[in-house]
Amino acid sequence: MKRTLRLPALAYHLKGMKRIAVLALIRGRVQGVGFRWWARGEALRLGLDGWVRNRQDGSVEVLAAGGPDGVNRFLDLCAQGPAGAAVTFVERSEIDDPGVASFEERATI
Repeated sequence: MKRTLRLPALAYHLKGMKRIAVLALIRGRVQGVGFRWWARGEALRLGLDGWVRNRQDGSVEVLAAGGPDGVNRFLDLCAQGPAGAAVTFVERSEIDDPGVASFEERATI
């Protein structure tokens, strides 16, 4: 298994590397299909920081932070989702980097 080394937010800043953060809302059949577990695995594989959580309206919300290529690849993957998901819409908003380190599943809001 390929292991990706992650640079925390401060390391990106110190090395002068660009780091972006995107908040995305994913709609469709995205709950009850392992989306959060899958998204965390994909984010870690791509070396990203952030979180994923279910929302009470049936959508999934993700915050992804890291290099632009990795974040954009992750959001492209989220538009497809894991087996069993049927994504119908992804709304993306670039936000200020909150400086999170690691990628976690959060409780439903």
